[in-house]
Formats: sequence, C-alpha cells, structure tokens
Amino acid sequence: MPLSSLTQLLHHALQTADYGQEPPELYDPVRYIMALGGKRVRPLLVLLGAHLYADDVTAVAPAALAVEIFHNFTLVHDDLMDAAPLRRGQPTVHHRWNPNTAILSGDVMLVRAYEQLFRHVPDQHLRRALALFSTCAAEVCEGQQLDMVFETLTDVTVADYLRMIRLKTAVLLGFALELGGILQGATDADAAHLRAFGEGVGVAFQLRDDLLDVYGDAATFGKQVGGDILAAKKTFLLLTAQQQLPPADQAQLAALLAATDLASAEKVSRVTALYDQVQIRPQTEALIERTYADALAHLDAVSVAAARKITLRHLTDELMDRAS
Repeated sequence: MPLSSLTQLLHHALQTADYGQEPPELYDPVRYIMALGGKRVRPLLVLLGAHLYADDVTAVAPAALAVEIFHNFTLVHDDLMDAAPLRRGQPTVHHRWNPNTAILSGDVMLVRAYEQLFRHVPDQHLRRALALFSTCAAEVCEGQQLDMVFETLTDVTVADYLRMIRLKTAVLLGFALELGGILQGATDADAAHLRAFGEGVGVAFQLRDDLLDVYGDAATFGKQVGGDILAAKKTFLLLTAQQQLPPADQAQLAALLAATDLASAEKVSRVTALYDQVQIRPQTEALIERTYADALAHLDAVSVAAARKITLRHLTDELMDRAS
C-alpha cells in the first residue's frame, strides 16, 4: 500500500471522527485543533508499523487516530504553557477561546485518545497497548516538565538535553511504530526494534529542528529563524557552544543572551558567529547522522522483507532531509 493510500485512510478517519458534541464550548476547540493539519507523522507511523506485517491496515486506523488525538492534546497544553499565539499559522486554542477552555478541551482529548484504544484495539492486544500508551504519555509529560525546568537551570548538560528531547518528542514516535506493529502481530523483538527506530528518528528530527532554527532559510523554515537564540533556549547547539568556547567567549555568549538592548537580528547574528567559531553546525549535523544511522540499524533488524520497509524508510528519509 503506497503512502498516499495510507494518508487517505488516515484522512478518512480524521474526517469521520466524533470527538463529542455537547457542550460545544468544550468540543469546538477539539475539532478546531484537529482540523489545523500538520504533517500527521505520528499516526502515519502507526499505519506504517502495521503495514510492515499486513497489506490491509484499515483496522488499525482508529489506533492511529488515538495517537494523533493525543499528540494534539499535548500541543494545546504546550501552547498554553508557552503562551504561544499561533499554531500552524492560526490562533492557538487558548488565544481563540481562553486558557480554561484550553485546559478542559485538552483534557477531554486525552480521554478520547484512551477511548479510541479501548473501543478499537482487539482484546488480545488491549492490555499491552494501554500499558505502553500510559508509559509513553507519562514520559511525554516528564519531558515537557524537564524542558520547563531547564529554563532556570545553569548546569544543564548535553546528556540532559538529549534525554529531555527523547521524552518530550521521540517516545511518541517510537510508541506509534511499536503500536502499529503489535496490532499486526509483530514479535516482541520486532516491537522493541520498532520502538528504538522511532525514538532515534524522533531525537534526530528534533536536532534537525534545532539546527534549522539557527541555520535555516527563513523563507522555508515556517517560523522565526533564531527564535531559540532570542529565547536563550537550551539546545544542543547552545549547550555545546557553552562547553567548547574559550572562557572569554563564554562570557560574551552569556552577555549576548541576557542583553535586552540589542536588535533581534544583531543578537542572532553575533551568537551565530560564536557558534561558528567552534563548528557547531557540522557538529550538530554529525550527531544527527549518527543518531539516524543508529536508528536505521534497528529498522534493518526488524524481521520482515526489505521491500516492506521501503515506504517507512522513504518517510523518515524525508523527515531527515527537510529544510523546513
């Protein structure tokens, strides 16, 4: 089944989903955020994980929808915590409605995600699917908490950061692939390899996003280039620069990040110049390549024919090669 067919199957599931009706003040925001689009990578990974083992994955579509509902739940709450005004170019839920509505609508989305699994996962897989989902959901919350904690810490390490993005971003990709595989009979060994592959892709994807935030083309990146610098966000790039720059340049970097009297473009330019002194861009690109290569070793170890992996590999290659 080509990716276009899987995308069509997912689109049908999204179009026919019933998230709830009354009161509309609760469910209108759910329909709103779910209709805003996006790459739909996570639910596609559920379908692709299943497609490794079966040609017809129609029965897995409700589980894919559950993963997409959960992902959008995290976006509603993350946007509120970040006070973000826009999501995919449109007002965030808390801006279009209000913070209390964003909390409640997000909460009911989490409930609906569980409900999707309860209703549609076969009995022989249900207990395991729910246990894995609960673990994943808790880890995503842990990652978000760590991300917020890091804002005020001065001793965050690169290892700390990589652990945080694994939890906040990558575990959901790993769960999506593992869930799809399990629902079509993947062995325990294959399920573990699928989870590891998805997590590796997720970490590499986030590192790519961090790199593009500094070195991307503003015309194609989709958001402000240098936003992480302006927010003094602790990323692999910043943490590595802080570790490798000479003491005088470390002090200059700290002063630039704290400066309130610099134009945004100048601050970004000067910080980027410090990054360039210690070759941050090639270092980040090398880590992305190593992380993705390690992930692909897990995909290679999945015990299905190589031909069945082609569509999944094409999707993840596109994610790694993206410029926006």
